[in-house]
Amino acid sequence: MAAAAATGSVQKGEEEWRAVLSPEQFRILRQKGTEYPGTGEYVDFNKEGIYGCAGCKTPLYKSTTKFNAGCGWPAFFDGIPGAITRTVDPDGRRIEINCAACGGHLGHVFKGEGFGTPTDERHCVNSVSLKFSPAEPSL
Repeated sequence: MAAAAATGSVQKGEEEWRAVLSPEQFRILRQKGTEYPGTGEYVDFNKEGIYGCAGCKTPLYKSTTKFNAGCGWPAFFDGIPGAITRTVDPDGRRIEINCAACGGHLGHVFKGEGFGTPTDERHCVNSVSLKFSPAEPSL
């Protein structure tokens, strides 16, 4: 597995991002939008592999940390160390999560909801912020 890119290592201007992202990816990753619940490609997706940033391909989550939270978005209980930054939203009510390499908006993290996961966290991530890479077959 590739190591996470250094914080802020992928920097592009707005027009460069528009050239490589779909309009929906740009709206969510660069403008901090949110996809409608239950509509994302990875909500009910359960294959083994790595979920990377759709903007810069940095590995963010392992499939082994994905769980069904019933929230309408893919949910993970932990990210790959160093791959995700956390920032308190301006209103102070939620914690935003971003790709550490490019700053792309992923979603929000919630704590203490009682899902029984090892971290007691739910990373609520927009599917459009992610790009899945299947695990390589074992020999």
